Amino acid sequence: MPLHPLLVHMPLGLALLLPALAIAVTWALWTGRLQPRAWLSIVLLQALLVGAGLLALNTGQHEGDRVEAFVPKMALETHEEYAEQFLWIAGITLAVSAVVLAVPRSAVRPLTSVAILGTLMVAGAALRVGHAGGRLVYVHNAGAAYVTGNKANAHLQNGTDFTPPPKSRDDD
Repeated sequence: MPLHPLLVHMPLGLALLLPALAIAVTWALWTGRLQPRAWLSIVLLQALLVGAGLLALNTGQHEGDRVEAFVPKMALETHEEYAEQFLWIAGITLAVSAVVLAVPRSAVRPLTSVAILGTLMVAGAALRVGHAGGRLVYVHNAGAAYVTGNKANAHLQNGTDFTPPPKSRDDD
């Protein structure tokens, strides 16, 4: 069973959720409803996103060897490049977010604004890498790499249709 499809959903989901959470916490900080240490929750979630993203990238690279026989090389490379870009943007956003915790209160407002912009960029990168991964599965049939049985794999590799034989009475 491939791990990559299982693991990619956490960083992608967090990437889409974090902008709203960062905006909400920033608003609460700016209006005095929360103390600056509340920003730690954003930093921890961003760190979780980066960690889960690294794990997803690692499993994707490992499983890519198996899938590359079934999908166009360019599609696989595009997905991998987008994943690396996603992680770079997420890592930079994590660094900016962490700095918010260490600066004087007067610098919190501009840095949280930059961090929010970063979370929005991460969300955009997540949509792009997720779309490229979806294309691997739904357009290029990457899941074929995990189909068992010689007949099933043979039809996928040579592009012919495979219809399993009808059930006989002995199969019941």
